[in-house]
Amino acid sequence: MKLRWGICTAGMIANDFLVGLSTLPREEHTVVAIAEARVVHQAQQLAKRHGIGVVYDIYEDLATDPNVDIVYVAAVNQDHLPLSKLFLNHGKHVLCEKPLALNKDQCTEIIETSREKGVFFMEGWWSRFFPAADKLRHLISDGVIGEVKFLQGAMGVSADFKERLFEKKFGGGILLDNGPYLLNLALMVFGQRPVSCSGKGFLADTGVDETCVITMLFPNKAAASLSLSMTVALPNEVNIQGTKGHIKIPAPFWSPTRLEVTTQSGKGTPYDPKEKTEILEFSLPSSELPQNYPNAVGMRYEGEAVRQCIMRGEKECSLVRHEDSIYVAELTEKLHHDLGYMYDSEEVYQVNKCVGQEVTINNNTV
Repeated sequence: MKLRWGICTAGMIANDFLVGLSTLPREEHTVVAIAEARVVHQAQQLAKRHGIGVVYDIYEDLATDPNVDIVYVAAVNQDHLPLSKLFLNHGKHVLCEKPLALNKDQCTEIIETSREKGVFFMEGWWSRFFPAADKLRHLISDGVIGEVKFLQGAMGVSADFKERLFEKKFGGGILLDNGPYLLNLALMVFGQRPVSCSGKGFLADTGVDETCVITMLFPNKAAASLSLSMTVALPNEVNIQGTKGHIKIPAPFWSPTRLEVTTQSGKGTPYDPKEKTEILEFSLPSSELPQNYPNAVGMRYEGEAVRQCIMRGEKECSLVRHEDSIYVAELTEKLHHDLGYMYDSEEVYQVNKCVGQEVTINNNTV
């Protein structure tokens, strides 16, 4: 089955998703159109780079294109709700970039629309589809490091190059932008929901969250400590500690190509354990096309997983269930409140589907 893709908006992540698709067989994945209603010239450049034949400057044109099976929504955060609903209401399958929406209610509205229309829908948690992530799940379920008791993760970059992250009206803040990576990894590793999740941190002068430290406690007396920052660089790695060993996911943990698995090799002491470490490497396909984010070519795995789901007639993916997306949105909303980040309804920018009103953020829409 060939899946015919439409791309909605033409920012940095849209380019990288296209790079990933370009490494998949053309008889299985093809991109037929791209739509961008604000910075049309950017879409034209992207179409030329990736050999896309049709460029729309009105989103409804993409929604009504009979040659499009599925739309990848790569818009800025506050536009995910109206754009996802637009395509769903026209019977298109949708893969929407994370975060799915600004809060739990918006996420629920999108997912309920997809169910009403009977089409496939998934939030883009691309990290879960990497071969390294699949191996990690097997290592944990097979008990290689025993029972997981602690997870420590940190994700931080200086985000001055992304002006939108500092604006409420653009769905800014570090929790919405990078929080999903750490939260959904912790939920995947522990395989259950926490009994508590709390956050502390600081807001930027604009009122968005710029630093957050999250503590999650799980039923089996396990815990996760997650650190997020958009003001300084952090290690961008994750360490998972079990009763019989530990696993390190080096940077960038969200697009992993390496696992360092340490297990007991003999009788040691609490302060001098006898251990052995095995390095597992997972190579990615090469591409000569420019990429904006590390290991972005790995978005190919997400794209193929979506095709497999649609071929089987599934409306959601077992690795990123609808209820998981809603739950992570609920956690994020709660953490926002912990930090004092509140949305003013009149500030939430609604997508303008008309041509002629450009919104340029560092020359990118994402």
